[in-house]
Amino acid sequence: MKLSAHDLKEISSQTLEHYERRADDFWAGTRDHDVSQNIAAMLHYIEGVGPFAILDFGCGPGRDLKRLAELGHAPVGLEGAARFAAMARTYSRCQVLEQDFLKLDLPDSHFDAVFANAALFHIPSQELPRVLLELRASLKPRGVLFSSNPIGHNEEGWSGGRYGAYYDLETWRRYLCDAGFVELMHYFRPAGVPKEEQRWLASVWRRCGVVVRATQ
Repeated sequence: MKLSAHDLKEISSQTLEHYERRADDFWAGTRDHDVSQNIAAMLHYIEGVGPFAILDFGCGPGRDLKRLAELGHAPVGLEGAARFAAMARTYSRCQVLEQDFLKLDLPDSHFDAVFANAALFHIPSQELPRVLLELRASLKPRGVLFSSNPIGHNEEGWSGGRYGAYYDLETWRRYLCDAGFVELMHYFRPAGVPKEEQRWLASVWRRCGVVVRATQ
C-alpha cells in the first residue's frame, strides 16, 4: 500500500520522537560499541589522499563522528533528532546538519564518502530509491557509500515505536544498484559469532557514472 504524505510525516515524527525520549539511554547503551570494522571498510575504498570529507548519515550522539575527526578526516554529521544533533555537536565538536532523512538538503558532489551506520533502515522502502539518489548526488564521482542495516526478509513497519525496513542481501543489492552504485564488498556483523547471530548486513558501494533504472 502506498504511503501518503501524511503517513510519511507520521513515520518521521514518531520515529524521531522515540529517539528524543530515549536519547540519554541510547547514548549510554551505544557509546562504547566498536564499529572500527565498519569505519575501516569505508576508508579502505575511498580513492585519493585524505583528509576526506565524510557525511556521517544518522550520526546520533556523535560517537563515530568524533572518531572520524580523530583519524584526521573532515566529517559532517547529519541527524534528524534534535537532542542527538545537540549531543553530537558537543561531543564531537564537528558540524552537524539537523535534517529529516526524508527531506534532505545536501550539496552536490561534495563528499568523498557517506557513512550510514544503522540509519538507512529507518527510511520506508517507498522513499528509499529517492533518498539513495540524493545521497549519490552528494558524493564526488567514484565516492563511497557505507551502510549497515539489520537483516530481514524484506518486511517493514513499526517496532517498539520506531519505523524500520529490514532487507535481505539481494533486495538491498537491487536498491543500491538501481540507484547508481557498484558493490565493493559486504559482510555480516558482529564478527566472531555464529552466522545465525550475525543480524547486521554491512556493505560498501561506489558511485558509478550512470543510474541504470529506478526501483519501482
